[in-house]
Amino acid sequence: MKVISISASAGITGFESPAADYKQLPLSLDELLIEHPSATFIGQANGGSMQNVGIYDGDILIVDRHVKVQNQDVIVANYNGNFVCKIIDTKRRLLLSANEENQPVAIHEYDQFSVEGVVIRSIRCHRPNPLLTNTPMRK
Repeated sequence: MKVISISASAGITGFESPAADYKQLPLSLDELLIEHPSATFIGQANGGSMQNVGIYDGDILIVDRHVKVQNQDVIVANYNGNFVCKIIDTKRRLLLSANEENQPVAIHEYDQFSVEGVVIRSIRCHRPNPLLTNTPMRK
């Protein structure tokens, strides 16, 4: 694990400015979260089927189309005309939820199925954001 060094002061003394110990980090969220900008899109999760891997209703998904899909990756796929976020079992051709309440879904030859990308990051917003659409991605 790579640790990001951040200096912070927890004590309050006198009337010093709250910003006195603030340090500007040479860090861009774009660089931190997105590996392949031209092959990345962002979606919003909907539902509770991926909770056991830490993806909750309303979370923002960063999806990379450049990354090669591996067995057990969390992916976004087009399954019979619906965008879904699932774990892919490439060996058994199944879409798996990360919630015991949902059964695995088999991918048959007659299904319309395409992997749209691998979920490389998820972000949880703790306050509503007006930039987010009201049409989340189904999980």
